[in-house]
Amino acid sequence: MQILGTGIDIIEIKRIRKVIAGNKAFLKRVFTAREIAYCEGKANKYQHYAVRFAAKEAILKALGSKGIALIDISIKNLNSGKPEAVLSGKLKKLEKNITVSLSHCDDYAVAQAIYFK
Repeated sequence: MQILGTGIDIIEIKRIRKVIAGNKAFLKRVFTAREIAYCEGKANKYQHYAVRFAAKEAILKALGSKGIALIDISIKNLNSGKPEAVLSGKLKKLEKNITVSLSHCDDYAVAQAIYFK
């Protein structure tokens, strides 16, 4: 395995809460319908939105790509709970070469992505 890129992102959960509260269009611009349904079903939904946002940013950094919309990157959880990147459009072929790790607490969410070959 050869690592082609890495990315990491951290975000304050209150920042995501504030953006969502002030701009409902943000949700549909950044998150897929599946991600929204997942987060809305959680008791601490803003932690889940924040960690997915951080994952999307980390993936962009790992790929080193410009011009990719956040909505083209989705994070889903396998039955085991392990997060997995789902990419659309021109990125679809790369999703098997990306691994992500997510974590959050009351105040922060962090994600790391590794792009490998």
